[in-house]
Amino acid sequence: MSEARARLLNAATELFYAEGLHAVGVDRVIAHAQVTRATLYRHFPSKDDLLVAYLTQADEAFRARADEARASERTSADAVRTLGRTITGDIQSSGFRGCAFLNAAAEYPDPSHPVHLAVLAHRQWFLETMTELFSGIGKIDPEPAARHFVMLRDGAMTAGCLADPQPICETFLRGVEGLLTFRSREKSGT
Repeated sequence: MSEARARLLNAATELFYAEGLHAVGVDRVIAHAQVTRATLYRHFPSKDDLLVAYLTQADEAFRARADEARASERTSADAVRTLGRTITGDIQSSGFRGCAFLNAAAEYPDPSHPVHLAVLAHRQWFLETMTELFSGIGKIDPEPAARHFVMLRDGAMTAGCLADPQPICETFLRGVEGLLTFRSREKSGT
């Protein structure tokens, strides 16, 4: 990635996440990145291309964290717990403004828009990843547990920027433990 492209993506990420996708125009990104308009359009032919690149970068970062959790933990249950703690760490971070993907979906509800499609691709990958992890815990269909985890995460990410994140994170992690306990009982047949 060229230095100018990296500066543009970093500026876009900072501004889009903090202020919203529609609220930030390309002129703000150009000024923040300290590049010319021609440089922006050489790397991103349209604002939609820049928005998709922003979401792609966020997707790749979370995928790397999920891969790290899977590689560093001995069991699927421990990997689920690690991902849960990763999510709560995000919620409690300075400047947290909710889930970049849920925020983008709210601003771009048209299911055929490239931004919405990028959101759906990330969410499909996340559900598949959680389904794979839950398949290592318990005997029956892991998809309901994965969907439950995703739903708990969505709620925590939404509520985490509206109120004190501490009790929200505690509630989310208790929910994750409840899912793991339920799945473990299924495996043992109790």
